[in-house]
Amino acid sequence: MRFLNKSAAMAVVLAGMASLAMPVSAQTSRDGIEGRVDRLEREMRAVQRKVFPGGAGQTVEPQITAPDRSGPAPGTPASGVVTDLTARVSALESQQSALTGQIEQNQYRLRQLEEAFTAHKRSTDARLKALEDGASAVGGTAPVTGIGTTPTPAPRPTTPRPTTPAPTTGTPTAPVAGIERPSTGDAAEDTYTYGFRLWQAKQYDKAIVELRSVVQKHPKHRRASYAQNLLGRALLDQGKPALAATAFFENYQKMPNGERAPDSLYYLAQALVKMKKPASEVCKVYDELTQVYGDRLSEAMKMDVATGRSASKCR
Repeated sequence: MRFLNKSAAMAVVLAGMASLAMPVSAQTSRDGIEGRVDRLEREMRAVQRKVFPGGAGQTVEPQITAPDRSGPAPGTPASGVVTDLTARVSALESQQSALTGQIEQNQYRLRQLEEAFTAHKRSTDARLKALEDGASAVGGTAPVTGIGTTPTPAPRPTTPRPTTPAPTTGTPTAPVAGIERPSTGDAAEDTYTYGFRLWQAKQYDKAIVELRSVVQKHPKHRRASYAQNLLGRALLDQGKPALAATAFFENYQKMPNGERAPDSLYYLAQALVKMKKPASEVCKVYDELTQVYGDRLSEAMKMDVATGRSASKCR
């Protein structure tokens, strides 16, 4: 009888140990899988911080939350654990899909910005190159502004065109009766003012010498832009529109931010008219003037441009 009682007691103890061992094993397996899922969720949050550095309102929220650790006891059936982990993995996959879509949208927008910038740069370079090519060929073989067109050779003159040798700028011109040379201590200002007075008096040759002296000796002075523009006007008044066109274009090309750069583009169009260039070239100069300096033009200049465009039948 004692032997049977001991055997029965041992069976009860073994059964109890078996019942305890099974939940512990299930709990250990569950903790291991949940640990891996937790790590995946932490990594996904790190990725979100990289993609959305702004923080608030920018992350992709998970569709479910982590289970409450104070929930069911270790003896919960394994099917509940699998269902919970499956839902969390699905949420991670959904987050990953949303992040991938956001990255693709950002890449597409970046490509659009790059293409727009490239198109703008190409258009600007084309306009400047056309003006440069035209200025170098004034009176020669190419139009001044051939943006989007193929230059058409122009007939060369049968006889050499007389040119005026560049005057020296080391010595000032001889005083002209009735025209006072100012002396304020600002050499560039004084020389420009004197050249302007000579131009007003129609002493064009002497005015050209003084104005070139300002540009060559004081290229950084604000009056350099004034002097280069007035130099072109003096040449235009002398009946030399080709040389005047070159002077006007150089003022626009070398000192585009100068105070008289817009005026030089306007008078460049006038010089082209006197050279009997095609109206299309004149209109392109007016277009360039309006596109680059539209907000800087005075009301008087706007009216002059409108008159010039009308005379050349610009669209």
